[in-house]
Amino acid sequence: MPLSPIFYVLDTNVLIHDPSAIWNFDEHQVVIPMTVLEELDNLKSGRGAVAADSRQAIREIDRILGKATPVDVEQGVPIDRGKQLPSLGTLSVLMTETPQIHRMLPEHLNDNKILNAVALLKQQHPAHHVALVTKDINMRLKARACGIDAEDYQTDQLLSDIAELNQGYIDFGDSFWDRISDVETEQTHSGETFHQIPRSAIAQEVYPNQFFFDAAGFLGRVSRLTDTHIILRHLDRERMMQRETWGLTPRDIFQAMAMDLLLDPDVHLVNLTGSAGSGKTILALAAAIEMTLDTKLFRRIIATRSTQGLDEDIGFLPGTEAEKMEPWLGAITDNLEALHWDDENAAGSIDYVLAKVPLQFKSLNYIRGRSFQHSLILIDESQNLTPHQIKTIVTRAGTGSKVVCLGNLAQIDTPYLSPISSGLTYLTERFKNFALGGNLQLQGVPRSELAAYAEEHL
Repeated sequence: MPLSPIFYVLDTNVLIHDPSAIWNFDEHQVVIPMTVLEELDNLKSGRGAVAADSRQAIREIDRILGKATPVDVEQGVPIDRGKQLPSLGTLSVLMTETPQIHRMLPEHLNDNKILNAVALLKQQHPAHHVALVTKDINMRLKARACGIDAEDYQTDQLLSDIAELNQGYIDFGDSFWDRISDVETEQTHSGETFHQIPRSAIAQEVYPNQFFFDAAGFLGRVSRLTDTHIILRHLDRERMMQRETWGLTPRDIFQAMAMDLLLDPDVHLVNLTGSAGSGKTILALAAAIEMTLDTKLFRRIIATRSTQGLDEDIGFLPGTEAEKMEPWLGAITDNLEALHWDDENAAGSIDYVLAKVPLQFKSLNYIRGRSFQHSLILIDESQNLTPHQIKTIVTRAGTGSKVVCLGNLAQIDTPYLSPISSGLTYLTERFKNFALGGNLQLQGVPRSELAAYAEEHL
């Protein structure tokens, strides 16, 4: 006997987090309280990310309910998934006002109105399982206190534990070659050395552009994968540690590996994660200047970041877009200064770089709908982006462009986001098999002994 479809009641924050959420509940019944529609209506005005996501959510709802009768809207409209797919599930609007006698909570708060409506829906459909889907932990706690099942929106959560996230490297301990009994080595005319080893020799999952290293000095990067073999490009560890980009040399093997990804023109997407002070921003900035000013791989650098409060505040700050963004992108300018501290005339060096390098500060609000050709797009604090927002930005990369995402998953400031649901985690997981992408989790805190102690003990 088939199970009855579940009633999934969506909170406003779910539709802002993922405006296409209504399509992700398969054969079940998606329910949107009238209060949620009113909140979306109040949030849709403006140029901020929340306003844009609210407008898109309203459009998605209208695609399904646009031509339905009021009776159908209340009872449920089949979700039309196109000619190639059958209609699965329904979408309805919960329009019934909760009678005073059935109110579990006072209705001075919108959250309480939603909870009362869900409680009434549960009473009206005792044969069905009713669940509230919300990103708000406190809302889930209130729901459970009222006897309502509540859960997080998990469709875009690809991991159950952040420890499972691909680090971008495998440390083989004492010796990598002690584990390998079958290897074919080839040296190309350009002087590069490649090792072909069986996939069965490596117990862990292996991905393109992943690094292999050991304590004996071996360092290699996965160049290509087949169904049966791994092709490793041999890297000279000592040369990697002495590599310089715009006056910056790596302080540890992790920074050296990150620099290798950043400077590789065949890697179009680089994700760098790590604790505060691990060198993410300064490495990315040095590589960006090198590839723009010296090697001319890119015409310009587009620098942006996700900052809590930015969406609301930027419209009220005086000046041009670049002047409005400058206070929020202090990490970029701070690291630019750090690259030239030892110069005889540090201020003159910085002015020279800013005059020569087309470094443009962009707000995330102004990136939607744009297409950046032959640009290096540098996204700082990307752990604060939702999966939907990070998709919006990465898809702006046009011909000849490279995207570098920087973030610390231990410092998330955006409400309703966690390390597992962060857009940076989502992007890293979705692109782990992308042959033209790479990611690396930096280790340690080279910034200073004080920063290292604070990161560990505070």
